[in-house]
Amino acid sequence: MRDNSARRIRFFPVAVIAVLLAFLAAGTASNLQRNPQPGLVSEGIPGVGSSASVTPSVPSTTSARLPSQYGGMVRQALADLDALTLPTGATLAGWDGPWRFVWPRDASFVAAARCSVGQYAKAGEVLSFLNRVRPTSGRWAARYGVDGLVPQDGREAQLDGSGWVLWATWFCSSGLDLSTYWPMLRESGDQIVAELGPDGLPAASPDYWERPESKVTLGTVAPLQAGLRAGLAIASVLGHEVPSWQGALDRLSAATDRVFGPSYPRTKGGGADAIITVLGPPFAPPRADVADAIDHAHDLLTQPNGGVTPGEAWRADGVAWTPQTALFALSAAARGDRETAESLLTWLDTHRTRTGALPEKVNRDLQPAGEAPLAWTSALTILTTAALDGPLPRPAA
Repeated sequence: MRDNSARRIRFFPVAVIAVLLAFLAAGTASNLQRNPQPGLVSEGIPGVGSSASVTPSVPSTTSARLPSQYGGMVRQALADLDALTLPTGATLAGWDGPWRFVWPRDASFVAAARCSVGQYAKAGEVLSFLNRVRPTSGRWAARYGVDGLVPQDGREAQLDGSGWVLWATWFCSSGLDLSTYWPMLRESGDQIVAELGPDGLPAASPDYWERPESKVTLGTVAPLQAGLRAGLAIASVLGHEVPSWQGALDRLSAATDRVFGPSYPRTKGGGADAIITVLGPPFAPPRADVADAIDHAHDLLTQPNGGVTPGEAWRADGVAWTPQTALFALSAAARGDRETAESLLTWLDTHRTRTGALPEKVNRDLQPAGEAPLAWTSALTILTTAALDGPLPRPAA
């Protein structure tokens, strides 16, 4: 009888590999079924055409300092922000359905983007709307209706709004009367101080992931640091004494390094999050350890399609989100990494819709998806191109 043991030994690894590949294929197919390809909600705002049709007669382009690069994308982004900003200053996150609300986060970035190209009056309109709807105590609502009312949709208030509003107003300080907004700024800064616990960190709050959280996230902590730095600068300019803000910033910064450092994940012991970019320029002074952590997070979160996912704990569907991609672009530009910034901006430019709008997502087939245009992405893109042309304002240590 012939001994087939050698053949069986040779065949065994092949069989194991085949079984593993089958399991992987089945898992991939199951994941794709659970996370189908997203499509576009719309190509853009009705009546706002492609960048090629946006002429210098568009109000935004006549008053804006256009960048030396990516002028077409910026002109379109400004035109889209014009359309998304109502006469009251209410700046919609997007044109359609669930996006037709004002998020303090998105609106703050729009105001900063306007100021980065010299459109201080338009930025003032956005900040004035926020000033009218501000909470006199407590956290900012997750979003506001165009009438200024808080929609009763069950969303929890979001603490990060206090940080974003402070940062954006300070960013615009060279072209606006800060005293106009001091009540809003004072209330936001005091709210941050009130939220910090004995450990120097706030309690859990929803952040830009728009979901309830059981642990404090970097998505809350990082904007609060930026806000307190900015708030201290504003108070200094206006001659106001706010010693509690400096103490709060010191405690919050130390606690962030202690709990989240050195990799600065989304939550203690969690995975990477794109919001790590807010711990560095243009939101904070440069630090070598933070820069290394930002670059590592970018590597971890980059998807096969070239864009970025919000975090490691986000659903694994291969879809890239443009705001987070643009955050890494802005971070790179502000830190002097021109090659990375231009690469990401070119990726964003390449994946605009047929009307030229910047979409919310890019799917696995490299097609624009989700809402278009998205105000946050448009604002971040404008800020990034401005950072390539010259240094952006940055809060002191």
